[in-house]
Amino acid sequence: MNNAFTILTGMHWLAVLLYVVATVGNTWGIIFQRERTERAAYRLVFIGLLVHGVALLLWWYMVGHGPYLARYEILSSLAWGTMLTFIVFSKPFPAIRPASLLVFPSVLLLIGLGIFFNPAVKELPPTFRGIWLVLHVVFYMISLATIIIALALSLGYIQKKRTNLAWVERLPAPATIDLLAYRFTGFGFVFWSIAMLTGAVWAYQSWGRFWGWDPVETWSLITWGGFGIYLHLRRFFGLQGEKAAALLIICFLLSIASLFFVPLLESSIHSEYFR
Repeated sequence: MNNAFTILTGMHWLAVLLYVVATVGNTWGIIFQRERTERAAYRLVFIGLLVHGVALLLWWYMVGHGPYLARYEILSSLAWGTMLTFIVFSKPFPAIRPASLLVFPSVLLLIGLGIFFNPAVKELPPTFRGIWLVLHVVFYMISLATIIIALALSLGYIQKKRTNLAWVERLPAPATIDLLAYRFTGFGFVFWSIAMLTGAVWAYQSWGRFWGWDPVETWSLITWGGFGIYLHLRRFFGLQGEKAAALLIICFLLSIASLFFVPLLESSIHSEYFR
C-alpha cells in the first residue's frame, strides 16, 4: 500500500510539473504574443490531464470511493475538473482562451494545496454512499469550474477597460467578454441548482428529509441566491460592465466560502466532508 501511495504521489507531482511548465508557457505566449508557445502549453496541459486523471482513478480504486471526501482528494479532483472544463469549452469558445491566465494558476494552486494535505485514506460513512452523492459532487464541481471561467472573464473585462497593455488587446471586445461572463455564470448557476437538487435526494435517502438547514446547505442556498440575483439584475435591469463584474466576484467568494470554509467552521451532517 505504501508503494502505491508513493506512486500516486509521484504522479500528482508529475501533473504539477506539467501544469507549472504549461502555465509559464501559456502566460509567456499570451503576454508576448507567441502562439507556438501557447499551443505547446496546451499540449502539456493535455498530457497533465491524462496523468492527473489516471492518478485520480487509481486513488478511487485503492480507497474504494470517489475523490469527494478528504481535502487532498477534493482539491485534486476539483483541479482536474476545472482544467478539463476549461479545455472543453475553449474549443467552441476560443474567445475565452485568454482567461487561462487565471484558470491555469488556479488549477495549479488547487492541486498544489491538495498534495500538501495528508493523503491518508478515510473510511466512507454509510450515509456518504450512492449514485446521488456522486452526482451531487460532480455537479458542484462543474458549476464551480464554469464560475471560475466567468470570474476570469470578468477580471479580463476590468483589465480591458482600465489598462492599455499590449497583451490586453488580445482579449475580445469588452461587450463580448461581459456577455461570455454572463453566460458562463448562467451555466454555473444551472449546475449549482442541479447539485442542490441531487443533494436533496441524497439527503432524503440518507436521513429521511430533503432539507435540514444544515450550515453547508444554508450557505449553499445563500450562494445560489447570490448568483440568482446577479443573473436577474443582468437579465431584467441591464446590469453590466464593471458593476456586474464586482457582483460576480462577491458571488464567487460566497461559493468558495460555502464549499470550503463553512464545513471547517461548523459541525453538521456534512462534518466528514473536507475534513
